Amino acid sequence: MAAPNSNDAANAGASGTAPAGEEDTSIEALARRVQEHMTLASNPTARRHKFWETQPVGQFRDAADTSLPNGPIEPPTPLSEVRADPYPLPAAFEWLTCDLDDDALLADLYSLLAHNYVEDDENMFRFNYSPAFLRWALKPPSFFRAWHIGVRAKESKKLVAFISGVPARIRARDDVVRMAEINFLCVHKKLRSKRLAPVLIREVTRRVHHENIWQAAYTAGVVLPTPITTCRYWHRSLNPKKLIDVGFSRLGPRMTMSRTVRLYKLPDAPLTPGFRRMELRDVAAVTRLLRAYLTRFVVAPDFDEVDVEHWLLPQEDVVDSYLVESPETHEVTDFCSFYTLPSSVLNNATYSTLKAAYSYYNVSTKTPLQQLMNDALIVAKQKNYDVFNALDVMENESFLKELKFGPGDGQLHYYLYNYRIRNGIKPSELGLVLL
Repeated sequence: MAAPNSNDAANAGASGTAPAGEEDTSIEALARRVQEHMTLASNPTARRHKFWETQPVGQFRDAADTSLPNGPIEPPTPLSEVRADPYPLPAAFEWLTCDLDDDALLADLYSLLAHNYVEDDENMFRFNYSPAFLRWALKPPSFFRAWHIGVRAKESKKLVAFISGVPARIRARDDVVRMAEINFLCVHKKLRSKRLAPVLIREVTRRVHHENIWQAAYTAGVVLPTPITTCRYWHRSLNPKKLIDVGFSRLGPRMTMSRTVRLYKLPDAPLTPGFRRMELRDVAAVTRLLRAYLTRFVVAPDFDEVDVEHWLLPQEDVVDSYLVESPETHEVTDFCSFYTLPSSVLNNATYSTLKAAYSYYNVSTKTPLQQLMNDALIVAKQKNYDVFNALDVMENESFLKELKFGPGDGQLHYYLYNYRIRNGIKPSELGLVLL
């Protein structure tokens, strides 16, 4: 059903040309393999995806077929025909439904992700989701514990793989669809050859189907069949000296460290009158703002007040939300938010963690969006974040360059399972942020 932003996504079925029989080492064969490699590097859609080509997802070969309708690719299966038993695992492993209220199990999951989840291409940084963040991300209203799926070694009982789903309502054009948001597909590095990722995907698909849900949303840092859109990360330095010291960024041409620090300096306090932290009493007002704003986009969540309370009410070092309340009318007119996702700094003697804020949902009706986001940068700096990251989704592109964000190397591809958005959409038409 899904693949998160992880190398395991690629391992779930991408392949070039597999050798048959003895390896052909002739000059012609070597030249052919070089040509194949160059073709795949320049055109990722040319790569074969043996697993994903069996799934109800948009296929590269169908990209030009205008006769295919928008909406579900396959109809639901009668629930009586959905597989009742879990998919088989290699003999040394067993399934584990994870109870995230169990502190010991949560610690095991944290350890698995902290040592084996997403790294940058140079192996300098690795996402470091906190236990509190994992509980927030995986236990929204009406979550299904059965969708928190682990694999452990039978003998040692060690958690060695994981995949998760959470329920969501997502609007695609005019249709609000019950979906699963799939995330945290992770297989221990030493077990990547066991091909556990496709089994995890099939198993979470089976469990989601048992709740009569047939669509899903997910992201990946690799190209699979077929993204509905591809977004780019942008980064705004808050602590430029540290970012340069750890290799996250580097000094620009003809720039000194002191000039760089001055370039990214921010005011000491937010500038917008009435800018304050969101509170429980603001949930209804924020929900109204957000629901009205998200109607502008082709794909967006269908949030109600229960969702907003869970996803946007501030939790320390998990999610921060701020709003503008008119000093005269006390009307809530604007809203911004970001979540906390630090990265472990690998192989650095001075620093172990990079504290990163990620732009979440932002709504501007009275305060200019650039001014609102500048205030978000200011409070993030006050809270000792090192960098503020944002995707070029929604209207974010309007403030990125002006607020001194720089484009990153990484892309994030958005996918829908068993739902076709013909011709895809632009990042600015996407109103969905997946963690």
